[in-house]
Amino acid sequence: MASPPQVVVLILTAVFVSTAAAAAAATPTPKSPQDSNSISTILSTLGFQELSTAATAASLPNATPTTIFAPTDSSLLTCPSCSLPLLLQEHSLPSLYPLRHLSTFPFGTKIQTLAPNRCLTLTSSTTTTTFPTLFINGVEVTRPDLFTSRYVIVHGIQGFLSHLSPLSCHVELMTTLTFPPDQLATSAFFVMRLMLKDAMLRLRISGYSVLALAMRHKYRELLQPRALTVFALDDSAIFEAREHAYVPRVLFHIVPNRRLMAADLVGLTKNTVLPTMELGKMLVVTTAGGGGPLVSMRINYVKIKGFDLLYNDRIVIHVLSLPFHHPAKDGNLGQIGRSVEDFVGSDGMVVPMPTVMTDDYHGL
Repeated sequence: MASPPQVVVLILTAVFVSTAAAAAAATPTPKSPQDSNSISTILSTLGFQELSTAATAASLPNATPTTIFAPTDSSLLTCPSCSLPLLLQEHSLPSLYPLRHLSTFPFGTKIQTLAPNRCLTLTSSTTTTTFPTLFINGVEVTRPDLFTSRYVIVHGIQGFLSHLSPLSCHVELMTTLTFPPDQLATSAFFVMRLMLKDAMLRLRISGYSVLALAMRHKYRELLQPRALTVFALDDSAIFEAREHAYVPRVLFHIVPNRRLMAADLVGLTKNTVLPTMELGKMLVVTTAGGGGPLVSMRINYVKIKGFDLLYNDRIVIHVLSLPFHHPAKDGNLGQIGRSVEDFVGSDGMVVPMPTVMTDDYHGL
């Protein structure tokens, strides 16, 4: 039989256990901070009343960290016909994107949203502050990192709104460039048209706007080949070094009907002839690739500065240190100051005469 002290201890233990169980039953299970009600509360607290009302109907995922670009209530008035739940999905990303992360993305980056087949396009403008001013589909991010947590990031935006296009994830179909109507309707012609648009748009946002404009000027001619290998100069090289001859000679820098990727170029042997889109003019491999970092590949004695700058199914673009020059016109290239035809031997092989290799054809 238990002694009186033991009975007291047992009674107190039973009372404590029953009290703890009752308290646990009475305490509600905390809601996930990622459920739609929590997002609704966050948006309401931040002052986005219209979006807060639409958060439940938007069916935002419960288990996925989310970044929301939240338009002000006044911005929503610019699109009276918009569906607010869909608009919220189109301005929500399935991951966490703080300002410091967004600021590292290239101009024109497309990010998939929670709305199927809809992408937001990120652009920016240079400022004197630490971070650039960001724009989402042309709408300014006025209050970046307005709310941040382990589950939700909210950026405030303000501007004119509209629903995203079904083509918003496709660069080649969303370019703002306009082109003349095509005369041919073949599938190959149509594909080349898309590839040219893609290449020109990507060149414009990568510091090669002059080349993009030159290709636009020669657009009809560039539609004809099955593929293109383009040798490029960036904008700074053209303007700072005054390489203005590159633009009128752009066809001399394009090899038609061949998509020569880096591995293909490096595999070319010395004296290989490459026809260009300038009638009767050719390029010659004067130093083959594969010789290591100290022996750069050269074509027409000009060093290939970088390979595979950008490419798609039909076009590849490589970077030059200088523009190619017509041998017959530019005598200060040494012995290559004769036309390519002068170097063709009896067996048809091009044999350039020896010359001093330099990256500066002005002799500087």
